[in-house]
Amino acid sequence: MISKENTPRRKKQKQEDQTTTTNLSGPTSQATSDMIRRFHTHPNPIPPGHCSSLHIEHISAPLPIVWSLISHFSRPQSYKPFVRSCQLCMGDGSIGSVRQIRVVSGLPATSSTEQLDILDHEQHVFGFSIVGGDHRLSNYRSRMTVHSEDGRTAVVLESYLVEVPEGNTEEETCIFVDTIIGCNLRSLAYVAEKMVRTAPPLTA
Repeated sequence: MISKENTPRRKKQKQEDQTTTTNLSGPTSQATSDMIRRFHTHPNPIPPGHCSSLHIEHISAPLPIVWSLISHFSRPQSYKPFVRSCQLCMGDGSIGSVRQIRVVSGLPATSSTEQLDILDHEQHVFGFSIVGGDHRLSNYRSRMTVHSEDGRTAVVLESYLVEVPEGNTEEETCIFVDTIIGCNLRSLAYVAEKMVRTAPPLTA
């Protein structure tokens, strides 16, 4: 069974033929709303037996620093705290590459095999799907985007669509995945902001 943990209340944003279930609280800017509409929507209704959610993280670091961490497909452990190691087993880190992840102990999994589906350095869009591994998440697809609203900070959005495992409910599945993503995004913010603080000063 997927374990239960507390998570923020989730709400749905609907368009004519698309829907996104979110963990967002309060109003969003026009730029963020545009990114959600362009990159983080799913067919409405979501396929039976699946669930989805959308997370946001505001990071006090420039977009290039944040994007450098996210887009490095072969080094998710640079910010994901539950990843023990990662090895490319196909490709060179470009679209279509496959990585084998080993996770830390204490999770209901030991490994995950993931394929890079999207890597857009111009629009800052990153997406992968889980194609195997020792866990219960099937047909999992994730998408991350990064944008900046002021040129100094970054806004990260991460959404996913996943099949609900047999024996679990939609709520249990989303709580589990939401907890992992929330930890990953908080760690991403910590690492990126530390990189800013420890960067050598610019010289004239």
